Amino acid sequence: MTTRSENRPPSEYSTLESLPVRTTDDVTFRVRVLPAPQPDAPLILILPAMAMKAKHYLALAKSLHAQGLSVATCDLRAQGESRPSLRDGKDFGYREMLEIDLPAIVAALRQRFPHAPLHLFGHSLGGQLALLFAAARPTAATSVTVIGTGTVFWRAFGPRRWVEALTDIQWIGLVSRVKGYWPGGVLIPGAMAGGVMVDWSLHSLTSRYRPKGSSLDYDRLLADMTLPVLAVSLEDDRLGPKTNVDFLVARMPAAQVTQWHVDGDSPVTHRDHFEWLADSPVIAQRVSEWIGSGSVSA
Repeated sequence: MTTRSENRPPSEYSTLESLPVRTTDDVTFRVRVLPAPQPDAPLILILPAMAMKAKHYLALAKSLHAQGLSVATCDLRAQGESRPSLRDGKDFGYREMLEIDLPAIVAALRQRFPHAPLHLFGHSLGGQLALLFAAARPTAATSVTVIGTGTVFWRAFGPRRWVEALTDIQWIGLVSRVKGYWPGGVLIPGAMAGGVMVDWSLHSLTSRYRPKGSSLDYDRLLADMTLPVLAVSLEDDRLGPKTNVDFLVARMPAAQVTQWHVDGDSPVTHRDHFEWLADSPVIAQRVSEWIGSGSVSA
């Protein structure tokens, strides 16, 4: 007897070419790729937001691919196709994602696309990881694009939201310490590793990046980074508002930063922290334009 799941056709995302990646601590990833016809075409690695599966970025990946770019994406540790799952694996924080996972993923992409310049594209937490990884390894990427990515420092939210930001984020950190993981709710609907949320809440409290167990000074590395950065903020984004994006940009004084604020005059009509994905073709066109020319039209 066959089950309903056995009769269901495979999803489009699951049929994409995949690269298996195993880290030094036995975490596995499946990197999905859309190669461009030209082997030296720019390669964009999409890094998802907190508790977001990589498959939700398929429309963005296809839109970037339509611009003539090679595209790769994969889930963050303990999300989506990554194994072990959150419940089955050990706790972890920013350090593991930055210093174990991303080096392994990028190494696999370098092997698959040896002639392609690598550009990082991160959404929210994925954007933080992209910036910090690029800052620590300045030769690993050619540029970084972030969207909905700002500091979560409580004072960056603006006076009217100081109490909300301080209490909600520190509550998430407290629950994560006590339970060992974040079960979901409040600002973050999906479950997340406790160590990630503790690192995140400490950054919110201090504005500094101090991942537990890391010996790297990420704040200094970020300040010294000289890579081109495209920082996209969204008018209706309450999780990563422009004030927070501006604060993070100010922490990168040496970088070649281009800011694009998506407001009511933009062809992007979905301007929420997550809903912008519905306008993936417009976003992809602007990102491709910036990669090629260093500027982006409003």
